[in-house]
Amino acid sequence: MSFTHLDAAGHARMVDVTDKQPTVRSATARGFVRCAPHVVAALRDGSVPKGDVLAVARISGIQAAKRTPELLPLAHVIGVHGAAVDLEVVDEGVGIEATVRTADRTGVEMEALTAVAVAALAIVDMVKGLDKGTSIENVRITRKTGGKSGDWARAGEE
Repeated sequence: MSFTHLDAAGHARMVDVTDKQPTVRSATARGFVRCAPHVVAALRDGSVPKGDVLAVARISGIQAAKRTPELLPLAHVIGVHGAAVDLEVVDEGVGIEATVRTADRTGVEMEALTAVAVAALAIVDMVKGLDKGTSIENVRITRKTGGKSGDWARAGEE
């Protein structure tokens, strides 16, 4: 068995994508921040002491998508040509969805996952003074388009 991210000696390596042609690709990821009812109420009425939680989370997620290769050592430096982070406050907490787009040689799944994870971390950071029990749940890729493997969607995700 051969591994794409190991050389013949078993050392980690970045896969060489130099010969691949750039194509349009996108990936969408989702996650959830579970919050206590009083935190949800504060999010809804804008009374979180640290400020606008959703604005901070949105910008944090977009910035994280652009900095993914700094966090994941084998991720390629690619052009993040589009990044959207959408947040929805619901009765149980905050739903997060991030879509990242590129026209490059490799996909943006890690960028989408990183956007969701860091947006979730920003929410936790902003509300931890209200409830230390806030948690991050179910960060996952829900769909991707383009590239050699084509389009894919997680069953049961809209």
